[in-house]
Amino acid sequence: MPTRLIRTGDEPVHARSPLRMRLGLATWGLLWTLGGAVAFAIVGRPGWAAACGVLAVVTLVDLVLVIRHIRQGPHYQPGPDVPPYAPLGERRRGHGRRRAP
Repeated sequence: MPTRLIRTGDEPVHARSPLRMRLGLATWGLLWTLGGAVAFAIVGRPGWAAACGVLAVVTLVDLVLVIRHIRQGPHYQPGPDVPPYAPLGERRRGHGRRRAP
């Protein structure tokens, strides 16, 4: 197994959230949904215009949440003194079975 795929316990230190990518995609989606709503309204398709409007609202909410998360900055991450988590297989050994008294 390649070394980079093995859990080391420091994943929170190196983890990166793709918030900037989500910001770009949400902006792109907002532009397309608003454009679609306007285009369908001009053509006389109110159902499709309403569907694009609803999608625009959902995209706008996502955009606001992404901006909020970006402005919050990094959150608390455990330091080097916190031991890594035990692999999933080791944590589950013995759980679920009761020993007889």
